Amino acid sequence: MRVAGAAKLVVAVAVFLLTFYVISQVFEIKMDASLGNLFARSALDTAARSTKPPRYKCGISKACPEKHFAFKMASGAANVVGPKICLEDNVLMSGVKNNVGRGINVALANGKTGEVLDTKYFDMWGGDVAPFIEFLKAIQDGTIVLMGTYDDGATKLNEEARKLIAELGSTSITNLGFRDNWVFCGGKGIKTKSPFEQHIKNNKDTNKYEGWPEVVEMEGCIPQKQD
Repeated sequence: MRVAGAAKLVVAVAVFLLTFYVISQVFEIKMDASLGNLFARSALDTAARSTKPPRYKCGISKACPEKHFAFKMASGAANVVGPKICLEDNVLMSGVKNNVGRGINVALANGKTGEVLDTKYFDMWGGDVAPFIEFLKAIQDGTIVLMGTYDDGATKLNEEARKLIAELGSTSITNLGFRDNWVFCGGKGIKTKSPFEQHIKNNKDTNKYEGWPEVVEMEGCIPQKQD
């Protein structure tokens, strides 16, 4: 009886040890697999972050050099979506901000600091051009001027208003017509014509929308005004 009892005890201990060994091996395999998956995911996340393209101010395609302001702008789309003007990653005017309107939309910024000075829009279809002319005359030297049309920005424009905009560096303003799309970035006191201007004519044969041409967009880097 004693021998049989001892044998049963040995068998029980052996079964316990075998079970413990099997469980520990399975657990170790699962732990290794879990850690392997964890490290694999971590490596993939790191690779994804390293390959993600960088984002530049205002979403432009490349970084601006030192002492330049990044800008991006778009004209309105027909009479449905308003224009958008962004400077130094700050959206100055847009439909979301609810500060755009039919006609010519204008944002002014300090040429040294990039700080926004004013935003306004002037209805050039049903409005009066006189307030727009007074606004243009009051712009101070060294001010960055960004303009974009929405719906119609030309019907009420007269020669005086066009001349004042031309003095800010525009070349297309003399040809801006009914429902043309136009974006422009210039400055008060500029000595040459601005390189930042896009203009597309309203043409029933090429219009993207019924009665309006496609949206015009533009981005770039504005040199900071130096003393």
